[in-house]
Amino acid sequence: MLQQTSARCLRIGLAQLNTTVGDFAGNRRKIIKATRQAQSLGVDLLAFPELAICGYPPEDLLFKPQFIAENWRSLERVVAASTGITIVVGFVDAREDIYNAAAIAYDGRLASVYHKIFLPNYGVFDENRYFRAGRQRPVYTIGGVGVGVNICEDIWYEAGPATIQALAGAEVIVNISASPYHLGKGSNRERTVATRAADNVAIFALCNLVGGQDELVFDGSSVVLDEKGRLIARGKQFEEDLVIADLDIESVFRARLHDPRWRKKTLVNGGPEKDDGVRVMISKGPLSSEKPALTPRTVEMLGFPGEVYEALVMGTHDYVTKNGFKKVLIGLSGGIDSSLVATVAIDALGRSNVVGVAMPSRYSSPGSLSDAEILAENLGIKMLTVPIEKVFQAYLGALAQAFKGTESNVAEENIQARIRGNILMALSNKFGWLVLTTGNKSEMATGYTTLYGDMAGGFAVIKDVPKTMAYELAKYRNLLAGRELIPTAIIDKSPSAELKPDQMDSDTLPPYEILDPVLQAYVEDDKSIEQIIAAGTDEKVARRTARLVDNSEYKRRQAPPGVKITPRAFGRDRRLPITNRFNEGNEATE
Repeated sequence: MLQQTSARCLRIGLAQLNTTVGDFAGNRRKIIKATRQAQSLGVDLLAFPELAICGYPPEDLLFKPQFIAENWRSLERVVAASTGITIVVGFVDAREDIYNAAAIAYDGRLASVYHKIFLPNYGVFDENRYFRAGRQRPVYTIGGVGVGVNICEDIWYEAGPATIQALAGAEVIVNISASPYHLGKGSNRERTVATRAADNVAIFALCNLVGGQDELVFDGSSVVLDEKGRLIARGKQFEEDLVIADLDIESVFRARLHDPRWRKKTLVNGGPEKDDGVRVMISKGPLSSEKPALTPRTVEMLGFPGEVYEALVMGTHDYVTKNGFKKVLIGLSGGIDSSLVATVAIDALGRSNVVGVAMPSRYSSPGSLSDAEILAENLGIKMLTVPIEKVFQAYLGALAQAFKGTESNVAEENIQARIRGNILMALSNKFGWLVLTTGNKSEMATGYTTLYGDMAGGFAVIKDVPKTMAYELAKYRNLLAGRELIPTAIIDKSPSAELKPDQMDSDTLPPYEILDPVLQAYVEDDKSIEQIIAAGTDEKVARRTARLVDNSEYKRRQAPPGVKITPRAFGRDRRLPITNRFNEGNEATE
């Protein structure tokens, strides 16, 4: 069935794809498949994510000439598939230097290339390490419509390339992006794009990457917003999607006529500079007014805790499968952390690909073992039981002479954790299963973990999830299931490592409901001890927490990668020297 569109209507498509760094053949297949689908739906302009050809972020692979060459060969094949359609696709352009670039192709030819101007170099980004910044801000004529193309960071600046392009006649701004997820990022990004659209009186379309790449997760959530910043269409969260919308270009012209800010803005800025706003003809108009009818749809944002849970699922699935593993292995203690990790794992990989291992010791409570068994039954996963008592006795016997005359302390406790780590790694080696570690952000922050023990493994699913959030995620998943997938007994019990008699986490750490806000203030917000105390935290708690964080950097450097879900995750975001003598947890002395 065909529908009639107005004379100046541009049908745009945003193909948010899950690409993999270096998988040129796989990425290319996805791009060409989406192109063919868009062609069949009468799309005039189809955008793909930032660096979709090679995957994002490629990091030091950019220093390999063969990687750049393969990226070019793949682009040529994508361009050849652009029959009767304009596509905008991210790739690495290599001329006198290398650029983070967008190729603009039409009808089988490479018509133009845009170079990213603002290169982010903060948080998880290191683009100044690799790329040269672009300089030009051209406007492309596509079917008689003025279109500005820019890349990711370019759109976050109020007076960035989009403003120059709009002043030079762009009625539509297309931004191709690889904007990584953290809690609340999608809604914040949408608000920013809406502001840019309203300020520049132009239709804005942002195509964002989706999928997991090492620690990073990209949430998709591509958007199309009209010249007043109102939502026209939105892509799904954490799923590949093809977003298609018909853009009424005449509405931009009318809005600019009625908006006095537009004339003043043009007057104040004096129009584009001589090197900016150059018009590049891609395709002449008019565009076809008869197109296949679009199916109406509505996509709602998940919000917390749903979006965090889906980020963990996607990050786990993509890390495991993209690295060639099929099954994962999890040590089940009967506690909240291992229960949450196991639940995420079955949602990511399917219950047949998840194996649980209970490793009871003399200090394991009967309740913990039965809770782990009930969890495994609820999840429908295979569970192995490997008692560690005999191995623990052997260790104590072997160390008896060396430990003679000393009191039992954390060394004996950690032996148990390291035995468990060895058992998990032995099973991993034997069967090729990837070990998922179960430590949370609160434990990683304070060093309440054992090197080569509970930290041993290949991927740390909840490494960036504070302990209090882990409880919220467990309750959310049970609510989603409509039953006790994670037993209430696990959620309600007091957390314990069970490495000595009657042990509780609160013996070593402040209660998590007190600890987690202090960790957020100190780790994520970079607040000083004095500021944290002034906000109402007990001074001893504040100083002790800071000291634990500062003294545990060497442990965190040896931790497996894990899914980033907060604005400042350990590893890629927060990077501190291990060897340093600046310790806020200790009072200054002369």
